[in-house]
Amino acid sequence: MSALLPSTIAEPVEHEVVVTRSRFITTVAPVSDVAGADRVIADVRKRHWDARHHCTAMVTGVLGDQARSSDDGEPSGTAGVPMLEVLRRRGLTDLVAVVTRYFGGVKLGAGGLVRAYSTSVAETLDRAVLVPRRPLTRATVAVPHAEAGRIDNVLRDWVRHHDAVLGEPSYGIAASFELWVPAAERERLRADLAAASAGAVDASFGEERIVDVRPE
Repeated sequence: MSALLPSTIAEPVEHEVVVTRSRFITTVAPVSDVAGADRVIADVRKRHWDARHHCTAMVTGVLGDQARSSDDGEPSGTAGVPMLEVLRRRGLTDLVAVVTRYFGGVKLGAGGLVRAYSTSVAETLDRAVLVPRRPLTRATVAVPHAEAGRIDNVLRDWVRHHDAVLGEPSYGIAASFELWVPAAERERLRADLAAASAGAVDASFGEERIVDVRPE
């Protein structure tokens, strides 16, 4: 599975630009599916109920292979498709963009509309925190409770340097730590755990999954 997967964004962002007295208010938000995107669109429409247009573009799916856009009353091809092209160029998926336009009384023409909608989305995405996605393998590390604090510190430092993600620990008879690691780093994890514990701690590996590598 390729590691070069589309990214998403960490949280919703709203940004406004004014072009020849027309206000373009853009909302971009992460979503998990089309239904989630539709809920975001409905919320924007409710908040800006008095606006003339709510143009949309969305990309969903792990590979970004599902897309949809709407001009919402603007001339065909001047809003939704240019917005979608920005999302595509940025290599993004599982997000929706909504541009709400309050008409300022001056017609912008087809070219002006394309530039306004494209710029609105691009400037908003410039303010978003990107979340890369990687195919990672699940690793489980079990240690005695007496060693849990020290190994926890070791693992927290390790994931920062190896493009890995630390999951939630669980505590039963022993402390169990979950990590998601690149396949190429599995043996490095085992070696580093052995070095940190005089050979007493090892990792076991399981499924591979697409994981959001969120910034700290």
